[in-house]
Amino acid sequence: MKFGVVTFPGSNCDYDAYAAVKHVMHGDVEFLWHKSEDLAGSDVIILPGGFSYGDYLRSGAIARFSPIMKQVIKFAESGGIVMGICNGFQVLTEAGLLPGALMRNSHLRFSCKFVYLRAERTGTVFTSSISKGTILKVPIAHGDGNYYHFEGDIRKLEENDQILFRYCDQSGQVTSEANPNGSLHNIAGIVNAEGNVLGMMPHPERACEPILGSEDGLRVFESVRIWCESLRPVGKV
Repeated sequence: MKFGVVTFPGSNCDYDAYAAVKHVMHGDVEFLWHKSEDLAGSDVIILPGGFSYGDYLRSGAIARFSPIMKQVIKFAESGGIVMGICNGFQVLTEAGLLPGALMRNSHLRFSCKFVYLRAERTGTVFTSSISKGTILKVPIAHGDGNYYHFEGDIRKLEENDQILFRYCDQSGQVTSEANPNGSLHNIAGIVNAEGNVLGMMPHPERACEPILGSEDGLRVFESVRIWCESLRPVGKV
């Protein structure tokens, strides 16, 4: 299987994602330039963190119209696996591939620290090696990570099991104190209804080696690899 990591002007986590796949997982990975319309035969597309196009207008708003996104949208709509991390999550909501929006952190400050996440589902593309209820230690680094959706639509996300990760404390309790940005229902990561597109604000690629303070993020990447290698069909599970 092959990963493709998109590089926008202002991306600063593309090399982290590349390193996680190439040097930790020893996988096949290639950078994809934002002006290209060639996904280079990738099986998985990663939209990395950073400040694409300087975050002008809104975070992810300009990146959504880059040439590469035309192909990413087609790829996702045909069932291809897409991971949007931090700014990548913002791009996916702007592109309409994921519901909701990412707003300014409720405390109006940039947050850069380790947080704890609770896995709300197992057996998906992105949690195939993670049991429900597992607690992951993963860093965040964002100023616009406050997930918002209309209350009725939030209920639909709940009913469809589209919420993959919630912010929690070290013991797994979902509390307001554990919420680093004000996200509704402590939402840290969601998938689309079909289950092949992931958006998450925390950075699993920055938690793939002991020297980084945690290896928990590697489990997300390993889940994708296990899913693809098992040849399970992408779709709602």
